[in-house]
Amino acid sequence: MTAPEPTILLVEDNEMNRDMLVRRLQRAGYRVATAGDGEAALIAMREQQPAVVLMDMNLPIKDGWTACREAQQDASIAEIPIIALTAHAMEEDKHRALEAGCSDYATKPVDFPDLLTKIAAQFDARH
Repeated sequence: MTAPEPTILLVEDNEMNRDMLVRRLQRAGYRVATAGDGEAALIAMREQQPAVVLMDMNLPIKDGWTACREAQQDASIAEIPIIALTAHAMEEDKHRALEAGCSDYATKPVDFPDLLTKIAAQFDARH
């Protein structure tokens, strides 16, 4: 019996971006759960314990920066790696994401092969 494929939680409020990334991640062999805002992301992280979270940083209700900081304060989800997804491509934005508790950083539009490499690196770091 093979182990189930890892679950990735994709947190993205833009429906077109979310649908496109879900399809591409599923084709790459991942099971994908989604959330549309930072508050829903924290709930999904606690309930589903995904292997990796892809977090858009500009979200409604609770932005990705706040959700990442709150995740770091919650022992039940603090170890889940979060990869920031943001259109902010400046070096200080990367530093800010890492400071907020993200494990890695990817810019939008998403370079999908690069994103898959970053996801794999997070899996390798946890196992």
